[in-house]
Amino acid sequence: MEYRKLGNTDIDVSVICLGTMTWGEQNNQEEAFAQMDCAMDYGVNFFDTAELYSVPPRKETWGSTEKIIGDWLMDRKCRDKVILATKVTGRSGMKWFRNKETRLNREQINLAVEGSLKRLKTDYIDLYQLHWPDRKSNFFGQLSYKHQNDDEYVEIEDQLEILSDLVRSGKVRYVGLSNETPWGVMKFISCAERLNFPKVVSIQNPYSLLNRSYEVGLAEISMREKCGLLAYSPLAFGMLTGKYDNGSKPDGARLTLFGEMFTRYTKPKGLKYSEKFNDLAKKFDMSPTQMALAFVNSRDFLTSNIIGATNIDQLKENIESFSIRLSSEILEEIEKISNENPFPCP
Repeated sequence: MEYRKLGNTDIDVSVICLGTMTWGEQNNQEEAFAQMDCAMDYGVNFFDTAELYSVPPRKETWGSTEKIIGDWLMDRKCRDKVILATKVTGRSGMKWFRNKETRLNREQINLAVEGSLKRLKTDYIDLYQLHWPDRKSNFFGQLSYKHQNDDEYVEIEDQLEILSDLVRSGKVRYVGLSNETPWGVMKFISCAERLNFPKVVSIQNPYSLLNRSYEVGLAEISMREKCGLLAYSPLAFGMLTGKYDNGSKPDGARLTLFGEMFTRYTKPKGLKYSEKFNDLAKKFDMSPTQMALAFVNSRDFLTSNIIGATNIDQLKENIESFSIRLSSEILEEIEKISNENPFPCP
């Protein structure tokens, strides 16, 4: 396994991070235990979860993934071998978390941390992330930015002060962002420097062959500020595995089960370009999955690539991408396709 520094910390995390959001929905606890055991055998030491999970988010299942991980950590007695990341839910209309609108204020972040610690059966979280901003902005692929005067959002200085208190308490070691914009990331960084609060060490945003929008502004921030990318959806919800090519709908697959809820990668441009990339992999006798993941792994601004699977065969194929180096010829062909439409699925 290859390891990289988590931001400006002394923590080494595996370049492959184990994503967990299917556990409690598409996978039961026994299957999740097997995935964690397998990942550890490969040298994966970085797990990512959230209080929101499993996905799709539902009142009946939120927190279930953290509970499964906590049971595994307790059973395997290996907490010291895992770098554990989780997230607090951003501003949303989902009131089942704390019987009110979710907000990134002191009351709710403190309640969220305590809940995650209890479910995870641990007394500290290595990386605590804000799942998405409290302010109104563009994320989750939204375009056509229209500025809204939003006097109600929790100020970034206040969010940092809350997170700083959690770090001082020992409940959280480091803090990170997710689904953030370049303005948001630099605001967090500059406020931390000015107020002597903990600096964010990572940005968990989407990045794949179908969505390279991270490269426009955030990649430079990652490199200059030592705040690397934790890439989610590197396979674009499975579109870059080839299993949905030609209109296929495999039994039990996420987009077969929940396709009406997850349309980010299934619009016409997503279908067109996923098949182009998948065909390119086959031209070079490569697995589409491993070519797509190896591309993400090769980026200088990447800290770790968050993969997810619903069975062990998928998991092994995903993890083994860490050892693949793409030739200059393949990379040139990828750029040719990308130049036609750099991010068909923003």
